[in-house]
Amino acid sequence: MIKQPNESESLQERRGSVLENIRDFQQQRETEEPAFVPGETLIKYGGRVFDSQELAYAAEAVMDYWLTAGRFTAQFEKGLGDYVGVQHALLVNSGSSANLLALSALTSASLQDRRLQPGDEVITVAAAFPTTVSAILQNGMIPVFVDVEIGGYNAITSQIEQAITEKTKAIMIAHTLGNPWDVDGVLELARKRNLWVIEDNCDALGTTYNGKRTGGFGHIATHSFYPAHHITMGEGGAVVTDDPLLARLVKSFRDWGRDCYCEAGENGTCGTRFSGQHGNLPSGYDHKYVYSHVGYNMKGTEIQAAIGCAQLEKLDAFTARREDNFSQLLGGLESFKDSLILPVATPKSIPSWFAFPITVEKGAAFTRNQITAFLERNKIETRNLFSGNLLLHPGFLDVPHRVVSDLANTNRITNDTFFIGVAPGLGSEQLDYVISKFREFLEK
Repeated sequence: MIKQPNESESLQERRGSVLENIRDFQQQRETEEPAFVPGETLIKYGGRVFDSQELAYAAEAVMDYWLTAGRFTAQFEKGLGDYVGVQHALLVNSGSSANLLALSALTSASLQDRRLQPGDEVITVAAAFPTTVSAILQNGMIPVFVDVEIGGYNAITSQIEQAITEKTKAIMIAHTLGNPWDVDGVLELARKRNLWVIEDNCDALGTTYNGKRTGGFGHIATHSFYPAHHITMGEGGAVVTDDPLLARLVKSFRDWGRDCYCEAGENGTCGTRFSGQHGNLPSGYDHKYVYSHVGYNMKGTEIQAAIGCAQLEKLDAFTARREDNFSQLLGGLESFKDSLILPVATPKSIPSWFAFPITVEKGAAFTRNQITAFLERNKIETRNLFSGNLLLHPGFLDVPHRVVSDLANTNRITNDTFFIGVAPGLGSEQLDYVISKFREFLEK
């Protein structure tokens, strides 16, 4: 029952009434959601899962009308940092922006002889989401591509070692679909050669390696909160790090490139707002308008952060659901290993799977396009493994790059690999239907 406003109520009481009405609205909407109908209801590969808490927090942010970073942003950044196990988390407007900011921060002159510069080489993979690689190119650096494993879909560590030259300055790779790359091996190579490690954790929030959550291994790490990801704000992302200097640099690049590090609504945190000397500016130039980097405006909003706070509260439950869904699919499809290569978790890891990747076996009596077309006709969403070989795409045909191997596995992924969903909005009934359709196709 929607509560009607009462003119005698105080402003705070009216605020409570609004939130109560919002919660009632969402609860009613949930009771009216249609039941799953096999073959008619679309089984999505991903999607948002929410309840009245997200709506209530977002409404509170709107009623506060503090639309830029405020209390919810501070709460979210603290919560995300605590969850990953790092000291600094910075909310941004997308995971792609997070990648660009993470790499851009490493170009700062503040890093002296360790700064990245145009022409430096950054090791990555071609079987990637494009904006992991785009950040390298947009900063004038050279991506060096190594191949990935079939089944695990992460960079082959021995090829990373082969790729390192005197020009190599960093490694920037993602934990593919929530399955972590060889953390021990990659970090050891980075330590030996004094390389930066940028950890793209956009698909892996909640994954652990050797008991520690991913996102806390690299010098700097990135996250995405797009609707298909482990938590969502609609759009949104974050950069996290344990290094206070890197955190300050990311914040500068995120906030127009300015030197000032005051929080929103604050003034004079540095204590020398009108008395410092910066570049060739007049002495005492207002520090709030001093720019130490060629930056961007990539901040998130308070409404996004409010939704993110509610999502963080559900993250453990989401992770458990993803693990259960993954296990159900793995058990249901194991009997078809002669036709399908099923996903393999990295040793020492417990992935929080973003999706369930599958590669059609060589010599199978069908192609990827045949099985995915069948699944789609039966209302089961599929996706290719992102770009496949990114170098085959129109926008990347002529980019400067170096390749270490023939990328045989990457090319195979381009032709033979796809994934289906394990998102927390899916239940056992939907996944039983998915397994039954695989069986129907494969037994023919």
